[in-house]
Amino acid sequence: MFLYGIIVPVIPFALQERSHVTLGRIQYWVSLLVAVYGASLLTFSPFLGWLADRTTSRRSPLLLGLFALLGSTIMLNLGTKIGVLIVARILQGASAAVVWVVGLALMADTVPQQRLGQAMGYVALGMSAGILVSPLLGGIVFDRAGYNAVFGMAYALIGLDVILRLLLVEKKIAVQWDPDAANDSSLGAQSETGKAADPSNQDVEKNAMSFANPAPPPANSPTTSSHETPAPAPAPAPAPAQAGPSRMRMRSRLPPFLSLLASRRLLAALFGSLIQASLITSFDSVLTIRVADIFGWRSTAAALLFLPLALPTFVAPLVGYLMDRVGPRYPAALGFILAVPPFICLRFVEDNTIEDKVLLCALLALISFMLTFTMTPFMVEISSVVEATEKRMLANREKGFGKGGAYAQAYGLYNMSFAGGCLVGPLLAGFVAQERGWGTMSWVLGLLCGFTSIPTLLWMGGWIGEKSPKA
Repeated sequence: MFLYGIIVPVIPFALQERSHVTLGRIQYWVSLLVAVYGASLLTFSPFLGWLADRTTSRRSPLLLGLFALLGSTIMLNLGTKIGVLIVARILQGASAAVVWVVGLALMADTVPQQRLGQAMGYVALGMSAGILVSPLLGGIVFDRAGYNAVFGMAYALIGLDVILRLLLVEKKIAVQWDPDAANDSSLGAQSETGKAADPSNQDVEKNAMSFANPAPPPANSPTTSSHETPAPAPAPAPAPAQAGPSRMRMRSRLPPFLSLLASRRLLAALFGSLIQASLITSFDSVLTIRVADIFGWRSTAAALLFLPLALPTFVAPLVGYLMDRVGPRYPAALGFILAVPPFICLRFVEDNTIEDKVLLCALLALISFMLTFTMTPFMVEISSVVEATEKRMLANREKGFGKGGAYAQAYGLYNMSFAGGCLVGPLLAGFVAQERGWGTMSWVLGLLCGFTSIPTLLWMGGWIGEKSPKA
């Protein structure tokens, strides 16, 4: 997200000075370059998620994605032709899809389910900081040091990330050195929660068996993973064709990301992710213009307004910790509901006074703080849906998601929703503000926020009327 946002304040000047685009066409090409990135991210996310679940390592696709990201950054840095910039944005969207999808799947592989909320809180913090801080830094560095210095920050960040990926030791590799400890920790997690082991521990057990070659556990062993079937007899009989309903057998033959879309829990999480991203990115197209109109602020002063949006995101890990204790439903729904008043109150920012400037900063901080309660629950809910779906499939004698699982594909769907929100939010806010005014825009965003709390409350973590959540 930092690499995406760092060039936002730079591209208009690059089009005019380097590509010799006329002033009247700059807005058109900027909008097109933004749309191309979002379209590429939407298009490649599900396919790359499916591909990542077919690979044996998370590190390899991460490295490929980072090198593709480096290539797109070089093209954006050196390219002067519009066609080169468009190709670079397509490649940037595809490579970002790899890094997003595989990175979140790696997190779900590694962190036990009961601590995943706090871990995803740090991910949410990084995402929000990348979205909100990068335009500010990009604009300041561009003004002080020039065009190439902006991309120098991008190259340094990619290089650091490549080094960290090379140093990465995946959990299934680390288990070679101490498989007994890994199995003991998995059993401890089972006894603590009273439930089946989480998918990351299940993967650890499978890989520990493959490296250490112990005898397979009996069918009723508590260490048997929910991803595994008991060791078969020497000559097993084929399963009868009537083992389950035809609809279930047909669904088990679909790609996992299509099977997951049958889950109302997942659909609620994807819808909430789309709206959350729409709300937080809606300011990209209207905030600078608004403060320029009423306060007379230029680009640097307007960019500082993104700080009230960025600072509250630092509580995201605490939100994740809370979510691990109470579940995803109530933090996410409460976040949407409590964000409605500050969204609507934006309409009262009308005059060039100190009071209105303070009011605007306070409202932006409140909105960001409330929406911070919505991001982490959606990311964790997607992991929970994958686990619950596979458990149900195995209980119905279906095939399940296989050795690779479906985390990357599920987060590919999440990535599509988030990217869709990054497209819809600025367009919606900009169109309404232009056609109906700033006050109407605040009402629209507030009502959209309140409406999203309804499916979030009803289906996050399972149907609200169910005692045992289902996928």
